[in-house]
Amino acid sequence: MTSVKDFRVEEEATATDLGRGRFVFSDRYSVFDWGEMPDHIPGKGASLCLMGAYNFELLDVNHVPTHYRGVVGEDGEVKDLGECESPPTEMAIDLTQVPDLPHEDGEYDYEAYHKVAGDNYLIPLEIVFRNTVPVGSSLRKRGEPADYGLDFDEWPDEPIDLPEPVVEFSTKYEEQDRYLDREEADSVAGAVDLDRLEELALAVNHILTEQAAEAGFSHEDGKIECLYHDGTVKVADVVGTFDENRFSYDGQQVSKEVVRQYYKRVQPEWVEAVSDAKQEAIETGEPNWREKCEIEPEHLPEEIVEALSDIYRAGTNAYVGYDWFDAPDIEDAVERVQDL
Repeated sequence: MTSVKDFRVEEEATATDLGRGRFVFSDRYSVFDWGEMPDHIPGKGASLCLMGAYNFELLDVNHVPTHYRGVVGEDGEVKDLGECESPPTEMAIDLTQVPDLPHEDGEYDYEAYHKVAGDNYLIPLEIVFRNTVPVGSSLRKRGEPADYGLDFDEWPDEPIDLPEPVVEFSTKYEEQDRYLDREEADSVAGAVDLDRLEELALAVNHILTEQAAEAGFSHEDGKIECLYHDGTVKVADVVGTFDENRFSYDGQQVSKEVVRQYYKRVQPEWVEAVSDAKQEAIETGEPNWREKCEIEPEHLPEEIVEALSDIYRAGTNAYVGYDWFDAPDIEDAVERVQDL
């Protein structure tokens, strides 16, 4: 189980062959790497499953290899999204091996990971792509505007569109994600060519950005995860949802960023405690930073939960161009969260 979806194995992957399994999407959510938060958001799981399936099928049309096999209908059969009569909550996928990543004396042993992985494994990287640089983006700490083709002496106090998408690599299985330079990312990737991962990320970004624009959204950033099997790299996990990526509509965030900003404004002491615990973990080499966090996140008010439910369901309807959910128009849902 992850913080937002459950994982079912139907056929184990082997050293040579892919297995089969399912993602079961829940209404749980997570922010700031906390894990399961105190509330559930009705309709969120079905929204993410549907939007993810739609994007996987869009990638397939554009000849991007993925681990997607279909969604699970009400009859329990695996099928294309268009064959469903109601929003699915389960997605069928190919499985690869995910070896343990040993951690000792503050260091992660990727050599041990790849020794077990062989030629069939989940690449322990997140490949991040960015089309914009919002205020507060960690990118601003890792470089100057000129490093990214921007004609500014210093970072402006407003979001900035990038002239070309930027691709970065971060860790996936470490207790705290950290960005890597290309040399270290190449080592973490194992047998996979880093240029191939960047090429895939840019292709996915292009496809999602075009789809978003057609639906009236701005696609700001996101990520992919990939598996490697017998010389082929496939896009894995889930792609282009309001949890994996950052979208906006008419200048308003339509993503998990809405609830992140809510907690920053309403419970800043918890957000600060999380940040402090993470920093202490970095300094001490102790991976379990949550145990050091002395403040718990508060429950969301009922009206906030309802507004978030509306934005997930209305946003998915608008993005895929079909009213799968009984939800307000995207304009009404966006207006409601603007007041949060």
